[in-house]
Amino acid sequence: MHSRNLHKDSAYDFEKLSDANPDLKAFTFKNEYQNTTIDFGNPKAVVALNKALLIAHYNVSNWELPEGYLCPPIPSRVDYIHHIADIVTEKQEIKGLDIGVGANTIYCILGSQVYNWKMIGCDINAESIKIAQKNIDFTPKLKKNVSLIHQSNNANIFEGVINVNDYFDFSVCNPPFHNSENEAKKGTLRKLNNLNKKDFELNFGGQANELWCNGGEALFLKRMIKQSTLFKNQVGYFTSLVSKKEHLPKLEKQLSKLKAKYRVIPMQHGNKITRILAWSYIKNF
Repeated sequence: MHSRNLHKDSAYDFEKLSDANPDLKAFTFKNEYQNTTIDFGNPKAVVALNKALLIAHYNVSNWELPEGYLCPPIPSRVDYIHHIADIVTEKQEIKGLDIGVGANTIYCILGSQVYNWKMIGCDINAESIKIAQKNIDFTPKLKKNVSLIHQSNNANIFEGVINVNDYFDFSVCNPPFHNSENEAKKGTLRKLNNLNKKDFELNFGGQANELWCNGGEALFLKRMIKQSTLFKNQVGYFTSLVSKKEHLPKLEKQLSKLKAKYRVIPMQHGNKITRILAWSYIKNF
């Protein structure tokens, strides 16, 4: 994890976290090693943990997430934000754009609360925007720093969100991973199986637009890169998570053809390895 990530090299303090969010306590138990933990295959337990982490460590007054929405792991998401901070260092006031903010609003929350960035979040799901707005409204600092936009045209990524006179220092994105609903369900089953969970729940968390799109991650990022050329002078650094490293060669080739500067930033969280692809038409790395 990033050197500034306060979750690196430390287990969750469930006693402290249960003080922050008393609802978490009902989900805690002692494992075979007599360590306090939760069932990470239980979406309600993970939501309770996230709420506790945001209250205890990120000065959020409250955070809610209805069933069926993607609940992201805080440690890995804040890692992404720390790596962005390493890139956008030349200005005092930073403005960022979250593509696919989701109901959880996590990148906007962390950008605001960790670095006091101004953040705009957009999403094609109008209901997600409504839930996200409630999460923003809970905390005065978030109300000041974060704005949300409904992207009404799901063919567009930046158009309709970035206006003529807008400038963003960076964009972030956690793209849809799968290329079909069936593939998303298989991924859920694998995830639950890895957690040794015998009673599989197909709804591990995530709306359709959060989990899959036609062509999956590779095609989504190809579209994002293509559409980024229309806003090359209005975003300092475009970035996205890339879950599958085999997608990188074609994406790098596409960026090279467009004469964009780019960098791949590796990230590791436990056994999971992922990376950030960052590119720019106007900035150096």
